[in-house]
Amino acid sequence: MNYSHLIFVFTIILASSSVSILAQQPYFGTGTNNCSTQDISNSAFGYFCNGVNRSCQSYLTFRSQPPFTTVASISALLGTDPLQLSQLNSVSRNATIGANQMVLVPVTCSCSGQFYQSNTSYVVRKDDTLLNIAMNTLQGLSTCHAINADNNEQADNLVLGSRINVPLRCACPTKNQTDDGTKYLLTYLVASGEFVSLISDKFGVDTRATLAANRLSENAPTIFPNTTLLVPLLNPPLSSQVAGQSPPPPPSTTPTSPAVPVSDNSSKKTWVYIVAGVVGGLVALSLLGVVIFFLFFRKRQKKADPQFVSENFEAVEKPLNKKLEDESEEFLESLSSMAQSVKVYKFEEVKAATENFSPTCLIKGSVYRGTINGDFAAIKKMSGDVSKEINLLSKINHFNLISLSGICFHDGHWYLVYEYAANGPLSDRICHHSGDHKSLNWSQRVQVSLDVATGLNYLHSYTSPPHVHKDLNLSNILLDGDLRAKIANFGLARSADGQEGEFALTRHIVGTQGYMAPEYLENGLVSPKLDIYAFGVLLLEILTGKEVSALSEGSNTNLAEMLIPVLHDEDAMENLSNFIDPSLQGKYPAELAIAMVRLINNCIMKDPSYRPSTDEIVQSLSRIMTATHSWEMSFSTSGSPHRLP
Repeated sequence: MNYSHLIFVFTIILASSSVSILAQQPYFGTGTNNCSTQDISNSAFGYFCNGVNRSCQSYLTFRSQPPFTTVASISALLGTDPLQLSQLNSVSRNATIGANQMVLVPVTCSCSGQFYQSNTSYVVRKDDTLLNIAMNTLQGLSTCHAINADNNEQADNLVLGSRINVPLRCACPTKNQTDDGTKYLLTYLVASGEFVSLISDKFGVDTRATLAANRLSENAPTIFPNTTLLVPLLNPPLSSQVAGQSPPPPPSTTPTSPAVPVSDNSSKKTWVYIVAGVVGGLVALSLLGVVIFFLFFRKRQKKADPQFVSENFEAVEKPLNKKLEDESEEFLESLSSMAQSVKVYKFEEVKAATENFSPTCLIKGSVYRGTINGDFAAIKKMSGDVSKEINLLSKINHFNLISLSGICFHDGHWYLVYEYAANGPLSDRICHHSGDHKSLNWSQRVQVSLDVATGLNYLHSYTSPPHVHKDLNLSNILLDGDLRAKIANFGLARSADGQEGEFALTRHIVGTQGYMAPEYLENGLVSPKLDIYAFGVLLLEILTGKEVSALSEGSNTNLAEMLIPVLHDEDAMENLSNFIDPSLQGKYPAELAIAMVRLINNCIMKDPSYRPSTDEIVQSLSRIMTATHSWEMSFSTSGSPHRLP
């Protein structure tokens, strides 16, 4: 098996070399409706990672269709920034886009293993299949092969309400393309009746360059609806290039071969590339096919083919092997091997605890306050796959992490029973946006900061394997009756047991805007340093009493810049008074406040390697907490703040 694996790796390298010789991407046509193939020698799984850069700015096209007809809904579906999308298409962020109108979508394209992709996620709806998601909802921007592979080949049993990873098709320019001036590649969704020269003219591109970019010949330029064509661009696409188009006709029930007018003037250079690529590719693919057959033959014998049959880009799904209720019941039974502290409640018990989910018991959203055995509990109603969160919370036990005491499953919904945090989310105590705002004093803010850091340190260093929370923010920090902080909401938590606790590329970018680290937004890199960055943002909010959206308007650069007057100006002490939450004025030790600002600055460093570890943060905050106690004693004795020695 080791020998076969070496052959496989060698073959992949050889195949990649042949692609590199040609320096372009292979067009993948009607194979998109054959979901059972395991052949990775073509671009069914994505465009090959053969560009100059492993990550780049890229663009997609998408045709608006219900329910995706607004900037917000299209951005959410395709995992892009709504502000950038609205600007690129010259519309407002609240705009509704007419049905079947083409939309330009800016994305960050990055290598994930052998293939390029842009990451998004999708919540499974009723009657969804892999092929339906890829070809109908996403119109061909992904394939069933890629979605299945990106979800560890488990997506053939789709669970209603669960969230799956979706890799979108994109690519970065190769060396030959950059040498010719190409800066961007646009992934264009082909509609019925469109051909290469028409699409090229739309963006002012030489038809031969588009053919070469997709390894298409002038003698065989056929393309099909619901497939993607790469268009090489010298400049970013413009909304005027796609505006005012009449809606394309509905896709044909069978793939058609449109007549393609092409120029009689062929490029000798293009022919040399094509011949060299074909010869090299045939040799590599022959070897690859033999190796793949031996590597996957046994696996395919043991594993049933995906439960899909296709009919001309339309999917017909066979009955799922397991229903949602069956899977959930099996998961409930598996809880017997978990920590005994997690109790499985009957739905009648949950109803009684919340007075039949009375509005008077509603805390916020889908979270209710319940009474179980005379004690308060927070009961959260959820849908979809919650097994990862339950598995994690059932194995951890720390004062500064919210504890899970029980679960219940009924009628397609989960009910998670947590410990009750009497003083609610930290956002209610920090941000001045409500009339009943009860501000925390300096000592309480330092204690809350230390609590959060201690909880993170446990998550990063003492769980097995270590975990990254990935969604640290004011709303996910809860305060108990003594105003002690507990980290909550582990729905996005992810194990960090890779090399040095870091993943090369996450499957999809999710989190809270303003808290996500630059390396995560730009390249999808995941490590415990993500939480360190978010913790720095959290500290900044705790110190200033303002939400990150108000502080930076979404810009990571502004966060670092706003610290400069406090850390580097001659009038640092004077500037500090304009920086600190007004409710703390005159009631905080200036030297310790500056120490906190230095810690914030270290946490939000752009280079993650320069950020401190949670253990270092805990030590720093412990020293600040000790000094705060000394300052409090001095303050209470004299009635006025004193400078610390």
